[in-house]
Amino acid sequence: MAAEEAKKVEAEATKDIAEEKAVVPLPSPPAVTKLDKPADDSKAIVVVKDAAEKPAATGGSTERDAYLAKIVSEKRLTLITAWEESEKARAENRAAKKLAYITSWENAKKAEMEAELKKIEEQLEKKKAAYEEKLKNKLAMLHKTAEEKRALTEAKRGEEIIMAEELAAKYRAKGEAPTKLFGLLKA
Repeated sequence: MAAEEAKKVEAEATKDIAEEKAVVPLPSPPAVTKLDKPADDSKAIVVVKDAAEKPAATGGSTERDAYLAKIVSEKRLTLITAWEESEKARAENRAAKKLAYITSWENAKKAEMEAELKKIEEQLEKKKAAYEEKLKNKLAMLHKTAEEKRALTEAKRGEEIIMAEELAAKYRAKGEAPTKLFGLLKA
């Protein structure tokens, strides 16, 4: 906040200085008339005072020197202020350019990583589909093997039933009893 106030005061002082420069007239160069020319043909300068011109300050050359020193000092301060503002603007522009570069770099890297993530997701989807297909094939093979085993078991059961019926018919025809009764007793 103090920096803002200092800038305002400095800006007002610069305005005041500019106004003073506009108000204070610089002395006009001395005018030479041909009538005042000396007889020896030496180059002498004669000042003709204008009636509208204000009389010079009572201080003389010291006041004029002080005034000129003040103008030089104000000019130097104005140049320094302009240089300072220029440097600040350049610094701001450099920083803005750098920030824009960093933002674009970040966005590019983010897009690159998102593309890589998408690629990895696609690869994972392909692997998942391939793995699902393998599991489905294994499941189909398991089902096929189970069906074959069921068929073999059914066929064996059918053969055993037919064999049991044939043996029973044979025992009936001979009138003999089976040697094994229910697989537990021997005769």
